Amino acid sequence: MVPTSPQEVTQLLQAWSNGNETALAELAPLVEGELRRIAKRCIGRERPGHLLQTSALVNEAYLRLIDWKNAEWESRTHFFGVAARLMRRVLVDEARARNYQKRGGDALRVSLTEVDGEQKMPSASLIALDDALKSLDVFDHRKHVIVELRYFGGLTVEETASVMKLSARTVIREWGLAQAWLYRELSGDEGDGS
Repeated sequence: MVPTSPQEVTQLLQAWSNGNETALAELAPLVEGELRRIAKRCIGRERPGHLLQTSALVNEAYLRLIDWKNAEWESRTHFFGVAARLMRRVLVDEARARNYQKRGGDALRVSLTEVDGEQKMPSASLIALDDALKSLDVFDHRKHVIVELRYFGGLTVEETASVMKLSARTVIREWGLAQAWLYRELSGDEGDGS
């Protein structure tokens, strides 16, 4: 039986959280397509010839996800947001390992742009972006989560609002402020210190 609605996928996620291994077996083929879409989006931002392929990124994220035995999945959107975060972590770990081996000579490049294509930010290495996101997390955790869900997960404003239990207007406002903060952080512009 193939679930036809997000609610049915959410029910399978919750059953899996409660220890139902059959639910995990039913869930895996249903989420694979969306995981591949997220992985393609993440890898599409990488330099040409990137060593990690879409299937490998999906597999690595899937392995990390199934280790989350006690996760309380709120919805399918929550699940895919976490998957996007794990994929980002895999890419950053690989970039750090490669930079360690090459001593910084071949950093990955990613263009940080508005998801809707409205505002462009300067190109920055994936590692610099990760460091900036860590700083943003310390400064404002909610903005950090919004960036992860929107930029890495590809979630819409409405999906992000649903996951975070915020209004769409709040997500739009926080997204814009997070972009400005990251722009300043990545460009090295200290501004007036505010």
